[in-house]
Amino acid sequence: MDADYLWLKALHIIAVIAWMAGMLYLPRLFVYHVHAAKGLELSERLKVMERRLMRAIMNPAMIASVALGVALLFVSDLVDWSAGWIYAKLAFVAALGGLHGLLSRHRREFAEDRNTKSTRYFRILNEAPTVLMIGIVIFVVVRPF
Repeated sequence: MDADYLWLKALHIIAVIAWMAGMLYLPRLFVYHVHAAKGLELSERLKVMERRLMRAIMNPAMIASVALGVALLFVSDLVDWSAGWIYAKLAFVAALGGLHGLLSRHRREFAEDRNTKSTRYFRILNEAPTVLMIGIVIFVVVRPF
């Protein structure tokens, strides 16, 4: 393996870790935000935290994860495109991106004091990134098909 591939892989893993940290933390903030009365200090503080998490960490980390992942596909011939695991992995990554978009929409709804979802909804939503991450890791490492 050449040095370019290893650097891209390391940066990709770092970006994915940062993205996943945000994907796991933001729904937890939403759980707390549901109980914060609109207009009060806690609600306003949570709005700032949610916005900063999305804009300063999650969005850049997602962009870096995807860009570096695509770059890895082009600098190596380690992917057997006739195998099914790569398509399953890409489908799970697409689902993670869709979930990112959903969380972004919920963040805007909280920012505008328009949330209608319950804490139960956000507790369940909080599990989705973990499930997707487990699938992605298994597809890449185990390559079951």
